Order: sequence, then structure tokens, then C-alpha cells
Amino acid sequence: MAAPVSLLAPPGGSLTAAQAAALIARAAPAAAFRGQRVILIIPDGTRTAPVGLMFKALHAHLAPVVQRFDVMIALGTHPAMTDEAINARVELTAAERAGAYRDVAFINHEWDNPAALRDLGVIPAEEIRALSGGLFAMDVPVHINRRLFDYDRIIICGPVFPHEVVGFSGGNKYLFPGVAGPGILNFFHWLGAVVTNPMIIGNKWTPVRRVVDRAGAMVTVPKLCFSLVVGDGGAFSGLFAGTPEVAWDAASELSRELHITYKDRPFSTVLSCAPAMYDELWVAGKCMYKLEPVVADGGELIIYAPHLHEISVTHGEHIRRIGYHCRDYFLKQWDQFKDEPWGTLAHSTHVHGIGTYDAQTGIETPRVRVTLATGLNEAQCREINLGYRDWRTIRPEDYANREAEGVLYVPKAGERLYHLRNKPKWAGG
Repeated sequence: MAAPVSLLAPPGGSLTAAQAAALIARAAPAAAFRGQRVILIIPDGTRTAPVGLMFKALHAHLAPVVQRFDVMIALGTHPAMTDEAINARVELTAAERAGAYRDVAFINHEWDNPAALRDLGVIPAEEIRALSGGLFAMDVPVHINRRLFDYDRIIICGPVFPHEVVGFSGGNKYLFPGVAGPGILNFFHWLGAVVTNPMIIGNKWTPVRRVVDRAGAMVTVPKLCFSLVVGDGGAFSGLFAGTPEVAWDAASELSRELHITYKDRPFSTVLSCAPAMYDELWVAGKCMYKLEPVVADGGELIIYAPHLHEISVTHGEHIRRIGYHCRDYFLKQWDQFKDEPWGTLAHSTHVHGIGTYDAQTGIETPRVRVTLATGLNEAQCREINLGYRDWRTIRPEDYANREAEGVLYVPKAGERLYHLRNKPKWAGG
């Protein structure tokens, strides 16, 4: 496999637009794209990255020579973005979009619209058995947004962070689940949940990554990937270009260096503050995923998000019905839950965390307590089996600088992973 075209910022520095443009010119020579139809896949607003910088640089480089240059937003199962939200994501004013960028079509992915999807076949059961390390043996259907096949080239552009389902985000994950259908999406999310978040997150070569890359190989349109690594404060720390597999491989190495904080001991209380981009619990759950490994047994993790008033626009009905529970709660009652969307079950277990369930007594015992201090009221929190705190009773500054007391304060949670230097067995130690 060819090495990626790469660029690293100096320590404490940030890549510039001019540097990004120079790398784009090397990785995507204009002559090779002349007369072609190009679709750029980007993340929605729940990922921190200089997407606007990259969009503008790619457009400036390729729009003069290509037949089409359009954008598809890798929503996965997130709600569609409004025009205003899209403009903010690519850093355009409404006037700019109507002017210099008027020929660019911005396309929201439709994961739940069968007419918007193309059937690519299945990954056979025996392959799934090998890819999943024997955890599953079933044919997995693979569907993807059919509009990708209206183009001659796919360009993927998005950041790489530690990720609860796949290990590290990025690469082919912007295809699956980014612009994929529900079959494979539900399957590999549940595969990750069965392995468990602490055993997946921050590890590169996970069973889920193997499934994602196998599905990516079924997309025959030529692909070029720009994997971005964003450091503290939003610094543009690294840019890697190549195939989705090669660019992601290199970027995830830098992400592992920059995005994992190690602690010497666990904490009895963690105040995990959700940024504004997490406006529903479906995405604010990342504030648990990234911090679960450093919460002490019997400890409490508080998701602090006064701005959050929604469980999930898309999945809220399912979540209210099943609630948040540990993996074994579902596995030991599988006949009851097997027909629920597996991606929703996975989300449930990730937010709830590691725990046990005694099928004889019906008693579920979580390893840690997850408490919501959000715009959701107490009844809503109890309904979904999570704890409640009135956010108005919490002053975040009161949690700062108390690590010696066993209290950890994380003012912007959800992207940086926290691990113990000596991992317990449940976290892969």
C-alpha cells in the first residue's frame, strides 16, 4: 500500500490554509480530475474539524476543471442539516453560497429512505465470523447512498478521533455508517457493543474496523481520503491523504498521540461537560464513552449540558421504550430485544456503561452511575433509567482542580479519550 501524502504542524502550531492547499494539489492533481464528477463527503456539525477550510481549498483547486463538484453530508442516523447549519459547517455565508458556490449541491444523507440507497450485496456469514472473531456468523446486507454512483470520484474529508464503536473514527467510517443503510449500520454498532466500549475505544484494529473496511471495498467508485487530526484548542495538527485505509491508518497514529489522556488513578466523580454541538443525548453520550474508563467502580459520571433538551430526534421513541441498560441486560433477554434496532441497543449500552444483569432476580447492577444535568426533567431521566440532577444546582467551577480529592472536571468532553495507565481487566488490562 502506498504511503499517504502527509503534513504535520509543528508542536503547538497549526496548519494553514495555504499548507492544506499545497497538500491537496499534490494528492489530487487537477489534471487527473479534469472533466470528472466529484462528490465530497464531509461530517455533520457534531465533529470538530476545519471542514470549511478544506472544503474551500478543494473547491478552489478542483471546481475550475471538474464537471461537477458536490457535497454529501455523512449524517449516519443523525437528523438532516438545515441550510443554515450546512453553511456554518463549511464556513460560508448565505450570500457566498448563493454566489461563488451556487453550482455546488449539498446533499443530506437519507439512511432510512430505501429509495435513496443502493444494494451492494452482502458480506457472507463465514466472512463475518472471521471478521468478528467468531462473535457473529450471519449474512450482513450492505446498502449505501445511491447518489455516490452518479459521480466519477469520491473524496472523503473528515477528522479522526478515538471512537466508541470502531476504535478510531475516520476513513471508510465516513461511508459506513456515514452514508450507509440500516442493515450494516445496526450490525456493526451492536458488534461494537458486544465487545464493549472500553475494549474498543482507542484501539485501531478492532472487529468493527475490519467490517467497515470490508464494506468500503464494495464501493467501486474510486476514492481519495483526507484524514484530519485536530489538536487542543482546535489546532489543525495533521493532514493525511491517500486511500481511506492508508490515510486513516496514519491519522489514527497521530490521534492516539494527541487525543488520549492517561490518569494514574480512577475518579469517584466526573463532571463531563457537553459542548453545544451535542444538542441531543444521542451525541452527548460521547461525554460518557470517552470518560467511562477513568470512573471508579461505584463512582458517578455527570453529563452537564443545560442546553440539551432532546433524547434523540430520530431514535427517541425507541430509547424511551427500552431505556439505558448494560450489555448483558439485552443479551440475557435477547428474545425480548432482538427485533429492536441494534444500533439503538448499542447506544443504550454505551451510555449506561459496563454492568451486570441477573436474569433470575431481574437485578441490573451498573459499574458506575450516569447522571444527567441537562434540560431533560427528572421524569424523563427516570423513564430512560438514568440519574437526574438539576443543572442549576451545579457550578462547574466547583469541580475544577480537585483531582487529588477524586473529582475530575472536563470542560469540553466528547472527543478526548481518558484512560488509566494501568487498565483494569474490564477495560482491556
